[in-house]
Amino acid sequence: MTGLALGVAAVSAAAMGGVFFAFSTFVMRALGWLPPAPGMAAMQQINRAAPTPWFMVPLFGTAVVGIGAAVGAAGEPGATFAVAGAVVYLAGLVLTIAYHVPRNEALDRLDAASSASEPAWSTFLRTWTAANHLRTLTCLAAAAAWVVALSERAGR
Repeated sequence: MTGLALGVAAVSAAAMGGVFFAFSTFVMRALGWLPPAPGMAAMQQINRAAPTPWFMVPLFGTAVVGIGAAVGAAGEPGATFAVAGAVVYLAGLVLTIAYHVPRNEALDRLDAASSASEPAWSTFLRTWTAANHLRTLTCLAAAAAWVVALSERAGR
């Protein structure tokens, strides 16, 4: 079961990393190219649409499965990488909860049609995206660690 959990965690973390990678590499840039009001309004709608089971289950489920895999791998080949994957993924999840969610909520309270909101939108684009790069890396690093853990288990 540990091998299966490692595989599921790796694939799910890679998928989440892909979602965040898309935002880091082109979604946020495209929103920034729009005039401020429609760009901000589009991001507000994205943030409202995101919390669905199709997003939340992989986001949080990966942490649960990854922790389970790390516990299950204790004392076995690949245990260090299984634990590293769980720790790194959890760091990205903490970043999401502590950094991205509050900023998304603050953005949602702004009036996208008001020119007074433009400075906040400009700051949001820059800072949210920079932190999202880190979130992307945590997901991809966790996926890589779990793949290495699987590889070490296969080599025993």
